[in-house]
Amino acid sequence: MGRLFAFYKTPNPMLLTLPNILDAKDLQVADQLLANAPWADGKGSAGSQAAQVKNNHQLPYDCEASQAISAMVTRGLERHALFLTAALPRKLFTPRINRYSGAANHYGNHVDSAIRTLPGGQRVRTDVSCSVFLSNPEDYDGGELTIADTYGEQRIKLPAGHAVLYPGTSLHQVTPVTRGERLACFFWVESLVRSDEQRRLLFDMDMALMRLRQAHGESAATTALTGTYHNLLRMWADT
Repeated sequence: MGRLFAFYKTPNPMLLTLPNILDAKDLQVADQLLANAPWADGKGSAGSQAAQVKNNHQLPYDCEASQAISAMVTRGLERHALFLTAALPRKLFTPRINRYSGAANHYGNHVDSAIRTLPGGQRVRTDVSCSVFLSNPEDYDGGELTIADTYGEQRIKLPAGHAVLYPGTSLHQVTPVTRGERLACFFWVESLVRSDEQRRLLFDMDMALMRLRQAHGESAATTALTGTYHNLLRMWADT
């Protein structure tokens, strides 16, 4: 909590765009690392249902490019206040890198597996999904991340370095890339608060408190509401 930071919000309040997870220098390094990366069939990391509709390439998690880009993304998330207040992260599934181009150019409708297993056996519940775009929209045609929910279908295509955060329960797909190459980093978050509805209420309260402080400064009312925020978090969080 503190100053009100700028952020962008999609029409569905359950979906958030996170600007500048990676900066221009990070993206330049990522481009160099990906120039000769050892791409493999993306089906290897998909569950049985998702594998039937998955047609892309993915980097092995332990290759140099994947580890370096994953570390940059993780550092970007750790300093991004909007990500922290929206996701309330408890565990992070190590970010992975994928590519859509040529004949391996789409990922049909699917819901992500509820539990992912990290190397070493640690399990992560996929409460929140996140994609960080590594290609700019003008570099490829198609390739929208399409998320279907009760608000309708959201089609998302963001500048390189920006990310989208959305509920892990969502039905989603990546539409076919018909020109160029779509590169992205994806991962999942196990949140301190399992319920998407409860996370959304906490997020909305936190944003409202920031706006109140910006407009009126600290007051007895904001102090009381801050206490309510933390009492709700204490009630709902699993540490």
